[in-house]
Amino acid sequence: MTYRPPQSPSRPTGHNDPGDPGDEHLHRGLQPRHIQMIAIGGTIGVGLFLGSAQALHEAGPGLLLTYALAGIVVFFVMRALGELLVHRPVSGSFATYAEEFIGKWAGFATGWSYWLMWVVTGTAELTAAGIYVRYWWPGVPQWLPGLIALAILGLANLLAVRLFGEFEFWFAIIKVLTIVILLIMAAAILIFGFGPLGKTASLSNIWTHGGFFPHGTAGPLLALQVVVFAFVGVELLGVTAGESKDPEKTLPSAVRRVIWRIALFYLGALTAVMALVPWTQLDPDVSPFVLVFAKVGVPAAAGVVNMVVLTAALSSCNSGVFSTGRMLLTLARDRHAPAVFGKVSRQGVPAAGILASMAVMLLGVAANYFVPQEAFAYVTSVATIAAVFTWGIIVCAHLRYRAAVRAGRLRQVAFRMPLAPASNYFVLAFLGLVLVLLGFDAESRIALYVAPVWAAILVAGYHFTRRSRAAVPRGVVPPDEERPEPSRLP
Repeated sequence: MTYRPPQSPSRPTGHNDPGDPGDEHLHRGLQPRHIQMIAIGGTIGVGLFLGSAQALHEAGPGLLLTYALAGIVVFFVMRALGELLVHRPVSGSFATYAEEFIGKWAGFATGWSYWLMWVVTGTAELTAAGIYVRYWWPGVPQWLPGLIALAILGLANLLAVRLFGEFEFWFAIIKVLTIVILLIMAAAILIFGFGPLGKTASLSNIWTHGGFFPHGTAGPLLALQVVVFAFVGVELLGVTAGESKDPEKTLPSAVRRVIWRIALFYLGALTAVMALVPWTQLDPDVSPFVLVFAKVGVPAAAGVVNMVVLTAALSSCNSGVFSTGRMLLTLARDRHAPAVFGKVSRQGVPAAGILASMAVMLLGVAANYFVPQEAFAYVTSVATIAAVFTWGIIVCAHLRYRAAVRAGRLRQVAFRMPLAPASNYFVLAFLGLVLVLLGFDAESRIALYVAPVWAAILVAGYHFTRRSRAAVPRGVVPPDEERPEPSRLP
């Protein structure tokens, strides 16, 4: 295929359709400190705090290699995205780049799939919030805390983008401080033998309880789905691009640090957990972080950590409400979604898209009512397959971008993805492996049943929007055809 000019907005704020009075631009209310902490917070979520418990139960210490491999893949995905963001920072970047470098169908499918990913991810976080609250009040229905959390976070997102940034800033600080305290505490116990765990804590706990691969190499492989879900959200930087101040500087800086955050927060934290408490003593239904702090013997430590992992769930749900609204905005302005989602409120936020996404997330609350035991596994599986598609589109769009650069049609930016195109194909092979492995687990297999249904919906929706475009009267220029093309070499 040859390179095609974009049919989506070149300006980060989006394009206002003529004849839409009151339609305003997105506000650039995210400061550099917000962007940095959103990048950090995006790598720390429920997948680590809660999902790692089940993954450790199934894979044992070999899970560390799974996280390391997935971390390398995420690093390459983020470097590809970072290069595209420097090329052209836009809100809803995944759909924009897919349409620019692959085709209209790719922009449509990517935008809606990313919206689906965050809707079901938000559902997973609401599920986790219910589980965490039941730590203090076991009699509370699992669906009720999620409903309350969704209402509060939705209101915050409707008020201002800066409020979203502030929420994420402090949520991220709480998560980072918790892991840093865990690492310092683990180091002190291992070196000086403090507290109740002082006599049993040892790095040898990682390989002496059944070995590094107690269930063989199949365990770490089958845990890939949970691990990939743990990293969902790291690409949120691409959605914030249109509302970031000085994106050409802040976004590459945040992307460069991704690999070190993964090494510290995932590999470091899980190594500390298994060194303090043998993995065989961890409960697959309880956060390993809560269990470790409870065993340390610090009064109320487990309750405090439970509050921290609750904020991690709320943080990710907050990101879901934010990103789904922006993606519907991009889809609407590209005429891939109803026009009402393309408008911005007086507060500078896509209010209609946020409210619609919240309405769909209410289905997650219903899932917690009808199938509370299976809800988390079901929604994480669907989110994983949507993430695999989104990440795959990012690296494919990057391949096409590099091809356009080599052909002299676009300028090469200074911030580049290393080892391309070999790294692109490595990522695609890894994502293909994840899809295959989803079929080996009964709970994750549901995603493979959902995928063809979702694909059929996308095909039908895309053909419907094409007919709508074709119905535009002669002489009327669709909004996306007015938009300028990206910078090209003279």
